[in-house]
Amino acid sequence: MAAKESHCGGDVPKKEQIALTRVRGIDVLRDPYINKDMAFTLRERQLLGVHGLLPPRIETQDLQCYNIMQNFYRFEHDLDRYIFLMGLQDRNEKLFYRVLEENVGIMMPIVYTPTVGLACQKYGLIFRKPRGLFISIHDKGYIYDILCNWPEHDIKAIVVTDGERILGLGDLGCYGMGIPVGKLALYTALAGVKPHQCLPILLDVGTNNETLLKDPMYLGLKQKRVTGQAYDDFIEEFMQAIIKRYGQNTLVQFEDFGNHNAFRFLEKYRNHYCTFNDDIQGTAAVAVAGILSALRITGKTLQENKFVFQGAGEASIGIAKLLILAMKEDGCTEEEAVTKIYMVDSRGLITKDRPSGGVTGEKLLFAKDHEHLDNLETIINNVKPTAIIGAAAIAGAFTPSILKAMASFNDRPIIFALSNPTSKAECTAEQAYSNTQGRCVFASGSPFDPVTLGEKTFHPGQGNNAYIFPGIALGVICCGVRHISEEIFLKSAKALASMVLQSDLDKGRVYPSLSKIREVSTNIAIEIAHYAYKYRMAAHYPEPQNKDEFIHGQQYCTQYESFVPQVYDWPNDVANPLTE
Repeated sequence: MAAKESHCGGDVPKKEQIALTRVRGIDVLRDPYINKDMAFTLRERQLLGVHGLLPPRIETQDLQCYNIMQNFYRFEHDLDRYIFLMGLQDRNEKLFYRVLEENVGIMMPIVYTPTVGLACQKYGLIFRKPRGLFISIHDKGYIYDILCNWPEHDIKAIVVTDGERILGLGDLGCYGMGIPVGKLALYTALAGVKPHQCLPILLDVGTNNETLLKDPMYLGLKQKRVTGQAYDDFIEEFMQAIIKRYGQNTLVQFEDFGNHNAFRFLEKYRNHYCTFNDDIQGTAAVAVAGILSALRITGKTLQENKFVFQGAGEASIGIAKLLILAMKEDGCTEEEAVTKIYMVDSRGLITKDRPSGGVTGEKLLFAKDHEHLDNLETIINNVKPTAIIGAAAIAGAFTPSILKAMASFNDRPIIFALSNPTSKAECTAEQAYSNTQGRCVFASGSPFDPVTLGEKTFHPGQGNNAYIFPGIALGVICCGVRHISEEIFLKSAKALASMVLQSDLDKGRVYPSLSKIREVSTNIAIEIAHYAYKYRMAAHYPEPQNKDEFIHGQQYCTQYESFVPQVYDWPNDVANPLTE
């Protein structure tokens, strides 16, 4: 069996590592776990049976990285770059993750938002090689058997979607598989979670997207979405099969489920499985981290702010609830905290007796005793918030007049346009800065270029969930946390905010530079380790005395392994495994 990860940085002494594989010949070059392409030494080529299958030149991994980047820049379109990188991942896993890790600022917009959204829309066109498992509603009763078809048994993290609400693009059915694949690539590149322990899964229950249903090239089930009890039973069987196959500690991240399912599945499973919903909780943590950083610019306390949310779906309610928890930790009551938050959905301001229909579900908590207002600009002028947060994927919702209004009653208005992809952003960075005379504290969900006003250049912060979920996953997996509490997300948000430097704030950035995101993720995992052991949430024993060393020791290493057996001077009282 091929060794699938290097122990560099781990707890196995380097001297005692002997990488052996029974794979030989052309199969070596077809296995992304062990393939090194032109970096195989002459001795390795001879031992592995690939001598002559490669050109005679031997390259270092450094030179390979340079070659990859030269090819990367050769493409003119981001979708072509995405296809190129996915091909590299299918061919040489260690090289793929090293390129991502060392060029994260350049690669993030390609393997994640916004390009991953386009990749999902074009999934049928760019499909080359399957990554992950596709489980359809017709497989009900046999989900465990399908999980057993996956060749790796040491699975620690699963990202699953049913494709109903992909980013701000809506129902993409089985084409939503690009999201779990992209998320798990970031687990490894940004936090060092071992890639062979990650499994992307698409649950295909059909699609209500008429364009896809009429497309002869659509790869998924051509039927309307299954709903109701049959759907719930399917999800329940899936969760039970995961535990049966991989164990109780397996992390299951729900991704891009419809609002009506996301909240109820989170409440149904959070106390019984190791699970979280990134759209609700991950978005909440990164947004709250940005707000906490913004307070260092505005000079206000959290309780002195008033928030208006454009949108009342998964992201907005998740952010609002975590804000309430943060305010409660600062001494505020829940009732006082709720008064600081106003929600706006498709029917206007959420009020207790609005004429356009009642308020139900998660929105009830935020319903106000207030006159009904159905226009966002009117609401903002009436409420006069200190912060507006957009998470409803309504492009241009923050109009110039709204932005100017925010600047008229706030010295430093907080404006977060968090919807993805870029085409769905509530406003651009340039619109936010230009309509507030450069006084706003701005963050977005997708990346925007720097904006220059007069003599000052602003570098807008990207409120990307990737600052949060890889670090949480690493900490949870390493410590064996069985249930992920809201406090863990708040702890992560505060840890992220604490890593924002004054130099970042001076540039208008409320998040650390993307170039530091591996360090950020590692620090979040270390914070989670301290928290988990302090509050007896960790199942990994014995408790590591040095949490920093423990977390670093579990991270994936992108350096190539040697496949040449080494003969050491073994102690006389220890049997030599190479001669026995």
